[in-house]
Amino acid sequence: MSPILHALEHGKPKLSQMERKLAERILASPGEIVHMGITELAEECGISTATITRFCKSLHFKGYPDFKVKLAAELAHSDGSPQDGSSSYQDIVAGNPLQFIVEAMQANHLASIRDTTSLLDLGRLQDVIDLLCRARRVDLYGMATSSIVAQDFYQKLIRIGVNCTAFADSHMQITSASSLSSGDVAFAVSYSGETPETVDALTCAAASGASTVSLTSYGSSTLATLADIPLFSSSLEQGMRRGDMASRIAQLHIIDILFTGMVSTRFGDFIPKLEQSYLNVQHYRHKRGGQS
Repeated sequence: MSPILHALEHGKPKLSQMERKLAERILASPGEIVHMGITELAEECGISTATITRFCKSLHFKGYPDFKVKLAAELAHSDGSPQDGSSSYQDIVAGNPLQFIVEAMQANHLASIRDTTSLLDLGRLQDVIDLLCRARRVDLYGMATSSIVAQDFYQKLIRIGVNCTAFADSHMQITSASSLSSGDVAFAVSYSGETPETVDALTCAAASGASTVSLTSYGSSTLATLADIPLFSSSLEQGMRRGDMASRIAQLHIIDILFTGMVSTRFGDFIPKLEQSYLNVQHYRHKRGGQS
């Protein structure tokens, strides 16, 4: 199942009666939907075209045409590569041979990156890169495994001289968010998009006047709705939630894209700082080694 269809299936309990009817029609024959006009679909489902437009926007599409384009692309990818198991994640099973575990982890991570890439909106990515490049300060929020992702981004940004913080403590996240203002950026990571501490930190940052960015699994969530620019990773990982493995890889995939995009955009500014930070670490590491 594609990430979009997966999000529709798992999001049905939160939908209104009319929205659930629309979701079920899409899930029943997604291949037909990409060839249907909005009026035709509305008449078949007994709902208004406005309901369809609102439904698509709640899933962070620009509208029904954008939804159809993205859905068609996912369906074409799935039909074109059924043998690769791109959307079939393998869970932890007792007594599996090590060789199978190695192959399963490789398959899960590759599928996670592939599914996440299919969800990327280049316009949103560019907007986030532009925000980060001109930000006076960047706050990074995340709890538990998402904190590891935030820390990874912090270590990248600090190497190119970006003024940033990444607190794992929820109280410090609020404290830091309170001191943000216009021209600053708050970047929040949460797979579910519902982590209370992360939602609170981003809410506080927005109230302080900062631009806000979220990185969540694909679908409707509090954090994605709150952010000025929501970014999404694959939402297909299910049983594997025991270690947040494939989801972490998917989030790091987006972090690497953002970082590389920033350095490419301001190559003349960031590359010298990146090289200098590397040279300084090598210098002082060797100096310390020589003294011992």
